[in-house]
Amino acid sequence: MNMEYSAFKEAVISEAKRRGISEYELYYNSGEDVSVDTFRHEINEFSSSVDGGVSFRCVVGGRMGYASTEELSEAEAVGIVGRAVDNAGILENDEREYLAPGGLEYEPLDLVPYALPTTEELIKTALDGDRAIYAADPAVIDGASASASCGTVKIAICNSNGLDVSYENSVAVFFAASVVSNGSEMSDAYEVKVGSFDKLDVDELAKKATEKALSMLDADVAPTGSYPVVFAPEAVSSLLSTFSGIFSAENAQKGLSKLGGREGEAIASPLVTLVDDPRHPESAMPINFDGEGCPTHKKSVIEAGVFKTLLYNLKTAAVAGVETTGNAARSYNSTVGIRPFSMYIAPGDKTEEEIVRGVGEGVYITSLGGLHAGANVISGDFSLQSSGYMIEGGEKGRAVKSFTVAGNFYTLLQNITAVGDELELRSHGMTSFSSPCLRVDGLTVAGK
Repeated sequence: MNMEYSAFKEAVISEAKRRGISEYELYYNSGEDVSVDTFRHEINEFSSSVDGGVSFRCVVGGRMGYASTEELSEAEAVGIVGRAVDNAGILENDEREYLAPGGLEYEPLDLVPYALPTTEELIKTALDGDRAIYAADPAVIDGASASASCGTVKIAICNSNGLDVSYENSVAVFFAASVVSNGSEMSDAYEVKVGSFDKLDVDELAKKATEKALSMLDADVAPTGSYPVVFAPEAVSSLLSTFSGIFSAENAQKGLSKLGGREGEAIASPLVTLVDDPRHPESAMPINFDGEGCPTHKKSVIEAGVFKTLLYNLKTAAVAGVETTGNAARSYNSTVGIRPFSMYIAPGDKTEEEIVRGVGEGVYITSLGGLHAGANVISGDFSLQSSGYMIEGGEKGRAVKSFTVAGNFYTLLQNITAVGDELELRSHGMTSFSSPCLRVDGLTVAGK
């Protein structure tokens, strides 16, 4: 029978002390999620899940041993410590790992809590969304759907240095997916809203998703050429997510990023400031400590085009002789890695209309596909399936699809010539990537 985490924690600490272990850490992570999905005006899927577990790591003979479990019991409190000790004994890696010190100070979070919807409210919201999608236009066909979900995340970390921190937060999400047809082809699009359902307008979101889907019907293939490209915020978010690993100190130290040792160099257009802000108030899951329990803080990874810092955890920071940036990442069943939290390109001073008008003739890309197969994160090269609109006479014109846009992410950063003035944080969970629209010159479009 599972114990409460607090009782399990005390049992693990007691066993660690009994074994004479002086350096140890216990990490706890759990999540509860309820979701409802529709199909053909009915609820076709309902799920409710609780998952998570704990990991214990300790230093034995100069090596860090790991063990994890999903069972919080007296027996496992003893077993997890024993397995970690055994694992430390068979490791051949002598690289030192680090535990966060105690006595650290954490900035308070700017959280605005809201009541999560009940199961009945989730069902009603999903059905209302489904109705709104089908009512948005006669072209909507089966395959359109709505979903409503909510969940809670809990994290706690304690260690032998006196560190003892915990976190709990909840989020509600509504998703509207519209599928339309003109009789000869189909198109789809979606809209997502995160936050309290008290402020949710399912009709507006259904209309937006349907209008986006309708706009891509009868889309032509973009002509081949080298154009100025305007990336919509959604497209930039996809690129940032795909190439965010180049900012990891772990990757740089392994030779998997070209940014190692380049702090202080101009690597992007002066218009580009790239920020990681784990405590951003608009994040769905702002947090004030990272996966090792170190305080998080807002930082400019790139500032006015100049590369300021990689993202570090304790181990990579020690290797580089710098302080951690508070970007350690982990789950209960993984080793410690690195990730951004809320990474975004800071807004500029031009409206989207001004940027499009300044392009004159080019292409506006709304979505990118094939991000895993078509992007080489180490070299930065990409060739991605795209869709969007031609820019003709300084305005978004006919819809285009089934073309590729090719380039290099490192070069793209240098060739950004305009940054939009509106930023909406696209945050669903612990990690998010956001941006205003961007104009990029020098990219190749391959179509017809």
